[in-house]
Amino acid sequence: MSACPRAWLRVWLLALALLLGQAAGGARAEGFLSAIPDLPLMPGLAELAERGVVFDKAGGRIVEAYAQGEVAGAAVRRFYGDTLPQLGWQASPAGSFLREGEELEVAVLSEGGGTLVRFTLKPR
Repeated sequence: MSACPRAWLRVWLLALALLLGQAAGGARAEGFLSAIPDLPLMPGLAELAERGVVFDKAGGRIVEAYAQGEVAGAAVRRFYGDTLPQLGWQASPAGSFLREGEELEVAVLSEGGGTLVRFTLKPR
């Protein structure tokens, strides 16, 4: 299967998951990370694009992206714990998420009175 149909499938699955989440009163995203276009950005968070790093290599992409906002760390964990499985990500015992040969880590950090979230995506 070529990469293009797989990308369209991800877009359709993401749209479906967001619609189902809205209909069920679940978590909703107001946007997406520019560094990881198929990863929703939790409402209340703003991406810190200048801090992000993206490497595309033959073995897969390596991305580190950041977002910050006045939201509780527990709410961030709950949002991504509820949303990512709807997008095909499976929670791993180590606390990260796995999908199609990639591993995503969502780390909640504190900085300057707000919540800082680091997203790390790498091949597994």
